[in-house]
Amino acid sequence: MKKKQICILGSTGSIGTQALQVIEEHGDLYEVYALTANNRVEQLAEQARKFRPAAVVIANEQHYERLKALLDDVPEVKVYAGARALDEIVEAGPIDMVLTAMVGFAGLSPTIHAIRARKAIALANKETLVVAGELICQLAQQYHVPILPVDSEHSAIFQSLVGEDQNPIEKILLTASGGPFRQMTMEQLQTVTKADALRHPTWDMGAKITIDSATMMNKGFEVIEAKWLFGVGAAQIQVLVHPQSIVHSAVQFKDGAVKAQLGVPDMRLPIQYAFSFPQRLPLSGDRLDLFAAQKLEFFEPDLNKFRCLALAFEAIARGGNMPCIVNAANEIVNRAFLEDRCTFLQMGEIIEQTMARVAFDKNPNYETYVATDAEARRVANELIR
Repeated sequence: MKKKQICILGSTGSIGTQALQVIEEHGDLYEVYALTANNRVEQLAEQARKFRPAAVVIANEQHYERLKALLDDVPEVKVYAGARALDEIVEAGPIDMVLTAMVGFAGLSPTIHAIRARKAIALANKETLVVAGELICQLAQQYHVPILPVDSEHSAIFQSLVGEDQNPIEKILLTASGGPFRQMTMEQLQTVTKADALRHPTWDMGAKITIDSATMMNKGFEVIEAKWLFGVGAAQIQVLVHPQSIVHSAVQFKDGAVKAQLGVPDMRLPIQYAFSFPQRLPLSGDRLDLFAAQKLEFFEPDLNKFRCLALAFEAIARGGNMPCIVNAANEIVNRAFLEDRCTFLQMGEIIEQTMARVAFDKNPNYETYVATDAEARRVANELIR
């Protein structure tokens, strides 16, 4: 049987490295065709040596010569650099599936190119649907391309819907760990540090998404993503803070039945399911022990304390390019917090002010998204200064 050829956008990040573990565990089924990274040139070179893809792309062109030198004795691996190379590599004929594990707005353009090239999408870059959900869904329908969710929550919803065919969704129950600051007061949040925010209680993720989890903006983005993936309104999505991170999300149907997907916090499971759907393959690792878990708790999120989640719901309600504005401002404040240029609570304040200042467009196209992203970043940076 021909091995499925996979392109990983963002292979050196948390999702990308775990995807490579899945591919390695099922080397009889999957093969790496291309790997990409932004700056981690040494790690990308190590991955290329191990998996021998046809091509590697380093998005930051400044690292091209270094990557070229590191792989000089591996001539079968072609080396490319730059944003244009990312767009071109996903269109390569042999590729069957593109795993979009890049972080942020940068993942949008290569995802669009992959869809137009009729490649199946394993979606781990939530910003793609946050920024341009309507456009992405239109293109996926036009080119008959499946979008298979990799986020643990959206994979859980997807798994709960398998076999339900046309049964309408009454409500999506989107779970959230609550992050490290779930039980803190507003006064305590005024003095938290990036080191505090990076200590996530249950998941091991990259810095950007870990900070987004602490502010709960990550959950806000997942609400927007769920709206587009599953064709529901924001009013049909309920966020539940679930500290144990065992119920990864659930679906409630019109007869009142609720189906949920449970498991240990292991991102390899949703990655592998996106690769193998509709089959389930063996996966090494821990198994869920409900006796050890003992209790499952669920709480309402505090939208006053976690302002970013409320702003995401506001962005959904307004529509147009507003989610794009929120995403761009969030990328700026997230980086500023990691660099000690703004406080934890200031992140939400700056995002809200950016939403008020950037031009709103009810019916955006791709060019609008690009212009909006640039303007929102400029405004957010000015507000930080």
